[in-house]
Amino acid sequence: MIITGMEHFQDVCKKKLVEWYNNSCMIHEGPNAIKPINLSNVFIVWSCKTLQNYKCLASTTVSGDGIYAEYTYNGDKQELYEDVYKKVTNTCYTEE
Repeated sequence: MIITGMEHFQDVCKKKLVEWYNNSCMIHEGPNAIKPINLSNVFIVWSCKTLQNYKCLASTTVSGDGIYAEYTYNGDKQELYEDVYKKVTNTCYTEE
């Protein structure tokens, strides 16, 4: 895989997240079924390029799914790495 710039990298990451989501989350049927998503349901939270490497954080617009993905492109090896996380908790602390 050869990444030609930031826009190309982000497009690839969005497509990969849609692919992962639709393959991994389609495990329920009936009233609890998770509907497939498309590119309009994915957004980039943050991205950067350092030397020949790229990194981005992506998520979905699906309410309550808690899916968060991290993509890293190793320019030396021309490899894309994907780490997908699911938010388990969201706790607010106001004191130590």
